[in-house]
Amino acid sequence: MPAAVKRIGIGIGEDAQKVLASACRVSGANEIICYCLFGTVHAPPSCAGVRIQECQNPEITLVTDLMTKKIDAAVRGTLPASATLKALKKAAGVDHLERIALLETVHGKKFLFAPVGVDEGWTVQDKLELIKKGRVIAQKFHLPRQVGILSGGRFGDIGRHDQVDQSLADAELVAQLGNAKNCEILIEEAVETCGLIIAPDGISGNLVFRTLTFLGGGHGHGAPVVNIDRIFVDTSRASPDYSNALLLAVSLLE
Repeated sequence: MPAAVKRIGIGIGEDAQKVLASACRVSGANEIICYCLFGTVHAPPSCAGVRIQECQNPEITLVTDLMTKKIDAAVRGTLPASATLKALKKAAGVDHLERIALLETVHGKKFLFAPVGVDEGWTVQDKLELIKKGRVIAQKFHLPRQVGILSGGRFGDIGRHDQVDQSLADAELVAQLGNAKNCEILIEEAVETCGLIIAPDGISGNLVFRTLTFLGGGHGHGAPVVNIDRIFVDTSRASPDYSNALLLAVSLLE
């Protein structure tokens, strides 16, 4: 029997043509529904399998349709982060969101990376949860099983600053409890052998993500939210394309 058609929602807050072009590139066997304000899209999509859903509040409608299973998965697209993620937290009944980004270096090396939000991954327990959930995604995408834990320095830096010492200690504890490798600050080595890399905290993780994708010629393919029971892929409004984020959402449904 042919596979069931997946219905994927994506938000349009600005740059409508960028989102529509991405949707057209990946619609194929899937239906892509673009959520936007009334009057945002001035011409219908030029391809089959892409539908426009105009609404008064696209952030809330996208999230509501996801949680009520009117769509199978959702991608934020160019909707504003604050309003969309706030709506998602409320609808999912959680007080915070945990995201794990699929990144790619300029040389084509793919890996999962977390935390990528400034308010995420600050405790040892937070990091252990990200490891547990990230391993499932890494296996699905056939990435290396090794998990690398980053800290704020190298072992030889112990004693130079209290925060560095604490970061090193936390990384060692996370590595032991999470059956992972303490990679110190050597992210350039971790990326060669690890399918999932855990940053010291949300601030440094966000900086690594932004440096790689906006300055370093790499790519961010989207960041699935892993502490809710529905598939939601977060994206940056600065991304040039959302094709891979949409494909990521489809892959997580399989």
